[in-house]
Amino acid sequence: MKKLIQSALFAAAFIASSSALAAELGTAEEATAMVKKAAAFLKANGKDKTLAEVSNPKGQFVDRDLYISVYDMNGNVLAHGTNPKLIGKDVSALKDADGKEFIKEILSKAKSSGKGNADYKWPNPVSKEIQPKTVYFEKADDMVFSSGYYKK
Repeated sequence: MKKLIQSALFAAAFIASSSALAAELGTAEEATAMVKKAAAFLKANGKDKTLAEVSNPKGQFVDRDLYISVYDMNGNVLAHGTNPKLIGKDVSALKDADGKEFIKEILSKAKSSGKGNADYKWPNPVSKEIQPKTVYFEKADDMVFSSGYYKK
């Protein structure tokens, strides 16, 4: 009986910790909402304030593993929620863990349809592990706003 109770407690703790970990990850809906919120912020506050707010690691556009990246149409980083060292860099030829040039895909789709999704593998800023990720992006003015979520 004691082993049965211990097993039940272990199972309950495992389920609770798995649920807590899942709750820490952003979702597709949250990533999409964050991009839409950033685009609305741009319309209300202008480019300079928007880029500053997106680049603020404690600002409204960083939430757990979700963050906004902003690119110009040539692949230069204009703002980044978790890596300020990328700002001003041309990342158009950036490759993921499998060698996929995902920024080129994002820019191409943004130019042709204004918004969309792209899949790639990228280090999770919370866990530091390389994980499959889907990014949602929208073109706003002459920029591309993106936010991605890690697949569980």
